[in-house]
This record gives sequence, structure tokens and C-alpha cells, in this order.
Amino acid sequence: MLFSSISFLYLFLPVVLILYFAVPKNWRNHVLLVSSLLFYFFGEPIYVSLLIISSLSDYLHSLYIESHRNTRGAKLALTSSILINLGMLGFFKYADFFLGNINALLGTDIPLFGVELPIGISFFTFQTMSYTIDVYRGNAKAEKNLASFATFVCLFPQLIAGPIVRYTDVSAELHNRALTRENIYLGIRRFVLGLAKKILIANVLAEFVAHFREAEISVAFAWLYAAALALQIYFDFSGYSDMAIGLGKIFGFEFPENFNYPFISRSIAEFWRRWHMTMGGWFRDYVYIPLGGNRCGKGRWLFNTLVVWAVTGLWHGASWNFVLWGLYFALFMILEKLFLSKMLKKIGNFSYVYALFMILISFVIFNGNGLIGVWQDLKVMFGAAPLWTRDTGYYLQNYAVALGLALLSCTPLCKNLWKKISSRYQVLAAVAEPVYLGILLLGVTACLISGSLNPFLYFRF
Repeated sequence: MLFSSISFLYLFLPVVLILYFAVPKNWRNHVLLVSSLLFYFFGEPIYVSLLIISSLSDYLHSLYIESHRNTRGAKLALTSSILINLGMLGFFKYADFFLGNINALLGTDIPLFGVELPIGISFFTFQTMSYTIDVYRGNAKAEKNLASFATFVCLFPQLIAGPIVRYTDVSAELHNRALTRENIYLGIRRFVLGLAKKILIANVLAEFVAHFREAEISVAFAWLYAAALALQIYFDFSGYSDMAIGLGKIFGFEFPENFNYPFISRSIAEFWRRWHMTMGGWFRDYVYIPLGGNRCGKGRWLFNTLVVWAVTGLWHGASWNFVLWGLYFALFMILEKLFLSKMLKKIGNFSYVYALFMILISFVIFNGNGLIGVWQDLKVMFGAAPLWTRDTGYYLQNYAVALGLALLSCTPLCKNLWKKISSRYQVLAAVAEPVYLGILLLGVTACLISGSLNPFLYFRF
């Protein structure tokens, strides 16, 4: 089930909300747990068992770790927990990838498993791994209530597309959370705005991106494709994060922010401080720092950086273009650390151009059809095609409004303008904002009913 579906918006969510607010406080986690399992069951009826296994496994491991703290048994339990989580992730996401590469390299014919990728497995395995690691480190206390812990693991607002929520982010709220009218309204506003991002901007840009594969290509079209692709993924991903954060507020949770206008960055390092922040923080705290981070020799630091970004690439998908994408960012993170950052400070606003140029190329690598597809797309961008074609003008004219709206909305200009208007005309803003949100919801509903393109990008994750 998707947030951006009629069945979720007008059936599942209203029923869950009615039950949630109707039952006593001590039953609300149970409502969330059952509804979360049903939410996942409607999309993955077989793989809902993985959620249950993951919840039970890390619940038991964490109890053992806490009761045997600072012993060899605690370390073995942590190792066991990590291996189980990585084992599930490795089998479902990477087994066929590695077998396929072995077959290609050695000329063997080892049969592939052909299993489908469970939706959101990368997100919920990372969440449960961070929990047991935090318990082992003493940063979190083991959750004694299985239902409360399972609610954390299965919480449907952020289950399939993030943000990656750590147990320490919501541990207090799992047991005692305040539900206020203000937070409920703020949650509804955040959810509707995220839904509009997804349906009214990301989905329209997805149509433009799809035309790149079927139109008469040109250099200009290739760069427009790169821009549209970057904006589509941003509005799709940040839209889902906004919806998750909004739903969390409605239910009394404060989920961490995941995006902070990444396209206004002046460097690649800054871009990753603004893009998918919960994932970046996860790899920093649970991979990069344990490897030694940058508090070691230069050679070791280079190794740590390359490993972390290669793994970051693989986390996004089982394909070599994702590994290349991760190493591409590693290269520029290293260069910026060594000398580029000093140069960027000297060139002033041109640093925006540098960052945006590199970011657009990264999304083409990200979306390429394997390494060969990446090479073909990059060749077109850098001159292996006519500069302009009739199709370029046709599709640019048809999608100019969507591209313009996306470019405007990916900056804080609209948000800052609304802040100024609402602070100056408070009464007018108090009336206009709910009306605006209602119009957006009607527009989204109309698009969904019409059956317009509504892709789900997170199957690969």
C-alpha cells in the first residue's frame, strides 16, 4: 500500500485514525502495531513475516546484551544480531547480484534465486541494527515490552521509505506521547504538502524523464533529463519523508528531518549534509566512525571514505552503477577535503555552479541502466548527439510549467515568502492556509482518480 493511493487516503488512514483516537492511551501502540502489519501485508503478504522475525530477533538479542553487558556473551549476541539482519538483507537484495557477477566472471551457470525484494527491507534492517548496537554501546536501554518494540520496527508512517528512525529518537514517545490539536494540524499540513510534492511535481517530472528513452535525443535534452531526474527523485523522496513526518506528528511522534534544500549546496560535502540526512548520519555513526573516521592516518582515512561510500552506493541498489555512484561521491568528498573546499571559498557564488553540475551528473549515474547505460547517457550529455532536436523543444514546452515549479520549490524562497506573509497578515494566513491545503488535496485526489503515472521508487530499496 502506498501513501499516494486512494485506498490509503480515504480508507486505511481514516479507519486507523478513528481507532487510534477512540481507544485508551495504553492501547494505542497496539492499534499502531496491528495497522502497521496490515499496511505491510497489503503490499507484501508473504514478507510481513520478515518484519515479525526481525522484531523478535532484535528484541531478544537486546535483552541478552543488556543482561550480559561488558561480557563476551554481549559481544557474541551483538554479532549474531548484525549477522541475522545483514543475512536477510544480503539474501533478498544482493544474492542474485553476486551470483550473476560470478557467472559472468567465471563463465559458470549457477542458478539465481529469483526472489523479489521485500519493500523497505533496507530501512527496517538498518533501524533494528542501530537499536542493538546502541544497546550494546549503552546509548539505549533494551525495550522490555515486545509490543512497544515491534511498534517501533513496524511503524507504518516511515516503514517503507524512511526517514531512518533510531530507537533513541522515539523511545520516550513509545511510552508517553502528547497529542495536541496544534501538532495534529501541523502533521496534516506536512502530510498534504508532502503528498502534493509526490503527486503534483514528482509524478509529472517522472513522465518527462520517461520520454528521454523514447524521444529523439540531443545534448540539451540529456541535460534537461538530468535536471528533471534530480528534481523528480528529490520531490518523490522528500515528499514521502514529509508525509512520514506529518503522520508521525498526528500520532504523537517527532521523526527526524531528512532533507534541507540540498540543491542550494555549495559543495558535495554540504549536499550530503542536506540530502537524506538520516541515512548519512547512520553510515557516519555505525560504519565510518567505527572504521576510524578521519582520526587516523591519511591512507586509512582514504580507505574508510571509499568503503563507506561504496557501501552507501550498494545500499541503494544491487547494481554496479550504484557502486560507481557511491565512489563518485567519495572522490569529490576526498578532493574537497584535501584542497577543493579552499578553492570553492575563493570562487564565491560559482561554487553553486560546481556543486549543481556534479550533482546532476551523479543522478544520471544513479539512474543508469548498468555501467553501459551510464556511459551511453554521459556520452550524450557531453556531445555524442545533436545539440538540439525537435523533440527537445516539444517536451520542454509541454513540461516547462512543471520544471519551473520544481525549480522554484526546491529552494527556500516559497517557504520564506510565506513566513513573511503569515507574520504580517496573520488572520488572512490562518484562513488561507487550510483552504490552500484543501485545494491541494482535491488536486491530488483528482490526479489519483484519473490514473495518472504514480511510480514507486523504493522497490529497489
